[in-house]
Amino acid sequence: MPSGEDSLITRYFRPLATDPGAFDLTDDAAILKSSAEDLVVTTDAIVAGVHFLPADPSDTIARKALRVNLSDLAAKGAEPAGFVLTLALREADDAWLTAFARGLGEDATQFGCPLLGGDTVSTPGPVMISITAFGRVPPGRMVRRNGAKGGDRVVVSGTIGDAALGLHLLKGGTAAALGGDERETLIGRYRVPQPRVALARAVRGHASAAMDVSDGLAGDLAKLCAASEVSAAIDAQSIPLSGPARTLLSRCAVGIESIVSGGDDYEILCTVPENRFEAFAQAASLAGVPVTSIGTIIAGLAIPRFIDGQGAEIALPRLSYSHF
Repeated sequence: MPSGEDSLITRYFRPLATDPGAFDLTDDAAILKSSAEDLVVTTDAIVAGVHFLPADPSDTIARKALRVNLSDLAAKGAEPAGFVLTLALREADDAWLTAFARGLGEDATQFGCPLLGGDTVSTPGPVMISITAFGRVPPGRMVRRNGAKGGDRVVVSGTIGDAALGLHLLKGGTAAALGGDERETLIGRYRVPQPRVALARAVRGHASAAMDVSDGLAGDLAKLCAASEVSAAIDAQSIPLSGPARTLLSRCAVGIESIVSGGDDYEILCTVPENRFEAFAQAASLAGVPVTSIGTIIAGLAIPRFIDGQGAEIALPRLSYSHF
């Protein structure tokens, strides 16, 4: 007779395991077909109360769990190949699991990243979802953090700061300057990131260094620069902002410090040599992903500087979110 765990897997997750190497989730392991390409591996966990709110819809929780990993793959120039899932639950709630599995399955199909296997466990603590994702790149072509050189442009995709503002709203923060649709836009950016999978080839073809923005632009840029043993000068006015974020900034409801230090953007941060920037921008445009040049890599080991419209350095009380 199947155990409760077996029944849970059969009911909610076996329908998602469409790759032949997953064996319908009936074995202890899966096969990811090898090829002439390098295999890129990344893992991220999300925890209730830390990365999502316990009351968030479970389909958005599933999407976020997968998408934060897809964001890492995209920043490495890798295209998705599959993922494994660990799900720690306090209870097996049918409505919650049904919506969770639906959201996860839709994203797995949309991004071409099938479920290969995993584990389900009970926990007395908060809900936790951990995903390990696999991607492929041509041999030796994964883009690391440590390749930035002086004179390279600093480039980001999309817009920065929306997710942190969305979390602020969900936690009861006020934003009287915003309409309902603008509030929902910010909340949506927090709950359901937009991994820039379509930008992976452009990053692979043109970027000298790259990572995704997960803990905050200022802090993640500092990590990239430290790995490359360089520094950077950033024009704060060039940082791309959404309409709602720009409204809040212009009305002094938030400061630029909150925007560049907030987490959960899941945009791509990369450095591009000057003589490759136009080609990169064209490739990004063809991929349908907006990119913006926000500064320059410079020599030195100092923490990157953010410069305001008057040429003064912006003091940042913190660079990014930190778990510890």
